[in-house]
Amino acid sequence: MAEAYIYDAVRTPRGKGKSTGSLHEITSLQLATQALKAIKERNNLDTSKVDDVIMGCVTPIGEQGSDIARIAVLNADYSETTAGVQVDRFCASGLEACNIAAAKVMTGEADMAIGGGVEAMSRVPMGSNGGAWASNPEIAMKSYFAPQGIGADLIATKYGFSRDDVDAYAVESQKRAAQAWKEGRFKKSVVAVKDQLGVTILGHDETVRGDTTMQTLAALNPSFEQMGQMAFDDVVKQRYPEVEKINHVHHAGNSSGIVDGASAVLIGSKEMGDALGLKPRARIKGFASIGSEPSIMLTGPSLVTIKLLKKLGMDPKDIDLYELNEAFASVVLRMMQHLDIPHEKMNVNGGAIAMGHPLGATGGMILGTMLDELERSDKETGLITLCVGAGMGTATVIERV
Repeated sequence: MAEAYIYDAVRTPRGKGKSTGSLHEITSLQLATQALKAIKERNNLDTSKVDDVIMGCVTPIGEQGSDIARIAVLNADYSETTAGVQVDRFCASGLEACNIAAAKVMTGEADMAIGGGVEAMSRVPMGSNGGAWASNPEIAMKSYFAPQGIGADLIATKYGFSRDDVDAYAVESQKRAAQAWKEGRFKKSVVAVKDQLGVTILGHDETVRGDTTMQTLAALNPSFEQMGQMAFDDVVKQRYPEVEKINHVHHAGNSSGIVDGASAVLIGSKEMGDALGLKPRARIKGFASIGSEPSIMLTGPSLVTIKLLKKLGMDPKDIDLYELNEAFASVVLRMMQHLDIPHEKMNVNGGAIAMGHPLGATGGMILGTMLDELERSDKETGLITLCVGAGMGTATVIERV
């Protein structure tokens, strides 16, 4: 098996996923196109050497449908020989895309590939493509279906995280993200989104609120309490009878924000990198995915981390830094609790609570964030992971070279 190396990683800023957001007038195609163009231009890349582009996209419908990866390849003026494919593993789609790109390189199918993703949530609303799990009683009843927010509150209840705990985590995420932007920690990877005239539309993450406090969060009502009262609390209590009452602690301020954005990660063999005059920045040591209990849904990151580290002959303490997508505060608190990970190793530059979660793109974004932070802090090994809808987890370990 060949080794797969990361040569570059870029992402757009995240724009508010509303009609008032700065990126609302920018299509998914343009977001993906600008990320691919940045990879090409930054590396003076001969795109005829890029075998495939794999892009995560969780709502592949309408203008975001019909294999957005291949259409973006054509729009970014890549060689017509560069293929493109869209993948969907819910929230982990962008990281799964990078793992597929790495697997293609490792097996020799590709010498150079790009992973990443795109999601314009202000234009293509989450869930607008439908799906059987939530709507078909045949599967919903047997798997104790409940929305993700109920699962997040169930994690908080089952593992002992209070409203103060999740709010305190959210405040710290905002502070870390604001500090990271202030210190320029993202400037290596963030490429401004521009309009057709080349005018910058957005050059920074739009939802960071560094002045967030426990007091401001205390004013927010729980987002999923009413939903729970509509029978979903009773559904998950059937699956977890040891839980007497769900404590609804999550709200807009301690959950991931709805945003627009795109990411692209250039992955290739050492031989192709040498031929193109590119210097590898990291080696992909390994990756894995796992299924987890679908009703609580969001406990997969710990489980897939255990699975992957066992494959690699490693221990959680061997990892210098962790990036776990902040879908909800309790997800991160549970992983730190389960694997005894200190907060100073986890999401050191903040996460999706502060910056948002553009579903299909996030995995590629946080992979790039990890790469930059390992270099900035002179550390060696990082693990990137995300919780996943329907009960799954995906993880990747990278090592600086």
